[in-house]
Amino acid sequence: QVQLVESGGGLVQPGGSLRLSCGASGLTLDYYAIGWFRQAPGKEREGVSCSSSSDGSTYYADSVKGRFTISRDKKMVYLQMNSLKPEDTAVYYCAARPAIATTCSIFPSLRDSFDSWGQGTQVTVSS
Repeated sequence: QVQLVESGGGLVQPGGSLRLSCGASGLTLDYYAIGWFRQAPGKEREGVSCSSSSDGSTYYADSVKGRFTISRDKKMVYLQMNSLKPEDTAVYYCAARPAIATTCSIFPSLRDSFDSWGQGTQVTVSS
Protein backbone atom coordinates (compact mmCIF):
# COMPACT_ATOMS: atom_id res chain seq x y z
CA GLN A 1 0.00 0.00 0.00
CA VAL A 2 1.00 3.59 -0.54
CA GLN A 3 0.17 6.68 1.44
CA LEU A 4 -1.69 9.14 -0.75
CA VAL A 5 -2.34 12.83 -0.16
CA GLU A 6 -4.90 14.92 -2.03
CA SER A 7 -4.89 18.70 -2.31
CA GLY A 8 -6.58 21.43 -4.27
CA GLY A 9 -10.13 21.35 -2.97
CA GLY A 10 -12.04 24.44 -1.98
CA LEU A 11 -15.08 26.61 -2.53
CA VAL A 12 -15.85 27.65 -6.09
CA GLN A 13 -18.81 29.24 -7.83
CA PRO A 14 -20.85 27.29 -10.38
CA GLY A 15 -19.07 27.33 -13.71
CA GLY A 16 -15.69 27.66 -12.05
CA SER A 17 -12.68 25.36 -12.08
CA LEU A 18 -10.47 23.53 -9.63
CA ARG A 19 -7.50 21.23 -10.04
CA LEU A 20 -7.07 18.41 -7.56
CA SER A 21 -3.70 16.78 -7.02
CA CYS A 22 -2.83 13.35 -5.68
CA GLY A 23 0.66 12.36 -4.64
CA ALA A 24 2.50 9.74 -2.62
CA SER A 25 5.18 10.81 -0.21
CA GLY A 26 8.58 9.61 -1.33
CA LEU A 27 7.23 7.51 -4.17
CA THR A 28 6.51 7.84 -7.83
CA LEU A 29 3.14 6.77 -9.12
CA ASP A 30 4.55 5.16 -12.26
CA TYR A 31 3.46 1.68 -11.24
CA TYR A 32 -0.02 2.48 -10.04
CA ALA A 33 -3.44 2.95 -11.46
CA ILE A 34 -5.07 5.93 -9.79
CA GLY A 35 -8.76 6.40 -9.35
CA TRP A 36 -10.61 9.52 -8.27
CA PHE A 37 -13.74 8.97 -6.22
CA ARG A 38 -16.19 11.31 -4.56
CA GLN A 39 -18.79 11.02 -1.85
CA ALA A 40 -21.48 13.55 -1.10
CA PRO A 41 -23.40 13.53 2.20
CA GLY A 42 -26.05 10.83 2.21
CA LYS A 43 -24.89 9.40 -1.11
CA GLU A 44 -22.86 6.38 -2.12
CA ARG A 45 -19.26 6.75 -3.15
CA GLU A 46 -18.95 7.36 -6.89
CA GLY A 47 -16.02 6.50 -9.11
CA VAL A 48 -15.31 9.64 -11.09
CA SER A 49 -12.17 9.02 -13.13
CA CYS A 50 -9.24 6.65 -13.53
CA SER A 51 -5.79 6.62 -15.10
CA SER A 52 -3.65 3.52 -15.59
CA SER A 53 0.07 3.70 -16.29
CA SER A 54 0.13 0.15 -17.67
CA ASP A 55 -1.79 0.88 -20.86
CA GLY A 56 -2.43 4.63 -20.73
CA SER A 57 -6.16 4.09 -20.41
CA THR A 58 -8.49 6.58 -18.77
CA TYR A 59 -12.09 6.54 -17.65
CA TYR A 60 -14.68 9.19 -16.87
CA ALA A 61 -18.07 8.76 -15.30
CA ASP A 62 -20.90 10.05 -17.48
CA SER A 63 -21.62 12.73 -14.89
CA VAL A 64 -18.23 14.38 -15.46
CA LYS A 65 -17.39 13.46 -19.05
CA GLY A 66 -16.36 16.51 -21.05
CA ARG A 67 -15.80 18.60 -17.92
CA PHE A 68 -13.12 16.72 -15.97
CA THR A 69 -9.68 15.70 -17.24
CA ILE A 70 -7.27 13.32 -15.54
CA SER A 71 -3.55 13.64 -16.16
CA ARG A 72 -0.36 12.46 -14.55
CA ASP A 73 3.36 12.84 -14.33
CA LYS A 74 5.83 10.65 -12.48
CA LYS A 75 4.89 11.86 -9.02
CA MET A 76 1.39 13.26 -9.23
CA VAL A 77 -2.01 12.58 -10.69
CA TYR A 78 -4.26 15.54 -11.36
CA LEU A 79 -7.98 15.99 -11.84
CA GLN A 80 -8.80 19.19 -13.70
CA MET A 81 -12.42 20.05 -13.04
CA ASN A 82 -14.07 22.66 -15.26
CA SER A 83 -17.64 23.92 -15.55
CA LEU A 84 -18.31 22.85 -12.00
CA LYS A 85 -21.90 22.34 -10.88
CA PRO A 86 -23.43 22.31 -7.39
CA GLU A 87 -23.95 18.57 -7.77
CA ASP A 88 -20.17 18.14 -7.97
CA THR A 89 -19.99 19.09 -4.29
CA ALA A 90 -18.42 16.19 -2.39
CA VAL A 91 -15.31 14.95 -0.66
CA TYR A 92 -12.92 13.79 -3.36
CA TYR A 93 -10.53 10.92 -2.74
CA CYS A 94 -7.74 9.46 -4.80
CA ALA A 95 -6.94 5.78 -4.52
CA ALA A 96 -4.30 3.47 -5.95
CA ARG A 97 -3.85 -0.11 -6.99
CA PRO A 98 -0.92 -1.73 -8.79
CA ALA A 99 -1.07 -0.87 -12.47
CA ILE A 100 -0.07 -4.31 -13.69
CA ALA A 101 -2.89 -5.82 -15.70
CA THR A 102 -5.10 -2.83 -14.85
CA THR A 103 -7.05 -1.09 -17.54
CA CYS A 104 -9.26 1.80 -16.61
CA SER A 105 -11.66 0.95 -19.41
CA ILE A 106 -13.33 -1.39 -16.91
CA PHE A 107 -13.04 0.99 -13.95
CA PRO A 108 -16.58 0.42 -12.64
CA SER A 109 -15.77 -3.25 -12.06
CA LEU A 110 -12.41 -2.44 -10.44
CA ARG A 111 -13.59 0.17 -7.95
CA ASP A 112 -13.48 -2.08 -4.91
CA SER A 113 -9.94 -3.28 -5.69
CA PHE A 114 -8.26 0.07 -4.97
CA ASP A 115 -6.54 -0.56 -1.65
CA SER A 116 -4.63 2.64 -0.88
CA TRP A 117 -6.64 5.78 -0.15
CA GLY A 118 -5.98 9.40 0.62
CA GLN A 119 -7.73 11.36 3.34
CA GLY A 120 -9.93 13.29 0.94
CA THR A 121 -10.33 16.93 -0.02
CA GLN A 122 -13.58 18.88 0.12
CA VAL A 123 -14.95 20.46 -3.04
CA THR A 124 -17.90 22.80 -2.60
CA VAL A 125 -19.62 24.39 -5.59
CA SER A 126 -21.92 27.15 -4.47
CA SER A 127 -22.81 30.73 -5.23
